Amino acid sequence: RDSMDGGDRARARQHVFLLPEYFKDAAKKMKSGLMFVKLVNPCSGEGTIYLFNMCLQQLFEIKVFKEKHHSWFINQSVQSGGLLHFATPIDPLFLLLHYLRKADKEGKFQPLDQVVVDDMFPNCILLLKLPELEKLLQHVTEEKNPEIDKKKYYKYSKEKTIKWLEKKVNQIVAALKTNHVNVSARVQATAFFSGDQASSDKEEDYICYAHGLVSDYIPRELSDDLCKYLKLPEPSTSLPNPPSKKVKLSDEPVEAKEDYTKFNRKDWKTEKKKSLMDKKNDQVALCW
Repeated sequence: RDSMDGGDRARARQHVFLLPEYFKDAAKKMKSGLMFVKLVNPCSGEGTIYLFNMCLQQLFEIKVFKEKHHSWFINQSVQSGGLLHFATPIDPLFLLLHYLRKADKEGKFQPLDQVVVDDMFPNCILLLKLPELEKLLQHVTEEKNPEIDKKKYYKYSKEKTIKWLEKKVNQIVAALKTNHVNVSARVQATAFFSGDQASSDKEEDYICYAHGLVSDYIPRELSDDLCKYLKLPEPSTSLPNPPSKKVKLSDEPVEAKEDYTKFNRKDWKTEKKKSLMDKKNDQVALCW
């Protein structure tokens, strides 16, 4: 709840979040276990709000979905706007890639604590606390372990990164097929390809769609390199940039732009929303 002037409950603004049920246990173990942080967006490079689970050392992205003519009934009040916030796990390696690619311009191996540094987003150091970090980095870096000290030194590897992203694409394709999600019409409906380019090969449609989802988490240059590696058709130069291929859960999906870090307080609690969590949809969350 975002309290207004004088703590006037009638003017209080409230937000509805859909969170994993196990967050409730995490909040009980650590009163300050859930924290909103602003970190770099791995696609745009701008600031984006994320939710960090301090207890489980896990990172979640926040997505906001808006429907027209929608309000929430919360206790004895009505909250206009009808925004619904989703917290879904995200692979932190997408965010680390931003810093690894940036440090690669120096062309040398560096310890991770010198790579993940950001004056604009100082909370980036939380990424260094995530479990199995060294194991994750093996997918996108070359590493050295000099005998002179115990530190490990890392350097971005484009070749490894492309292969890692290919695995992500394959995982999404498998998930889409398992959940019987038909993407052929969606791929062609985006007008990403001209009429003669529209593929009748369903497998290629799945790959194109999955590539679009992954591209929402990487910079354009890397997305283009992945597209070439996957041997996907080139987009028509006469057509505008393709829209996001994320499945819409509502009329108008929007980014979480509000600074929710003001809600970081010790008595922050989560509520069980099991009925909503059980509602099936055809979105594939990037929690791989």
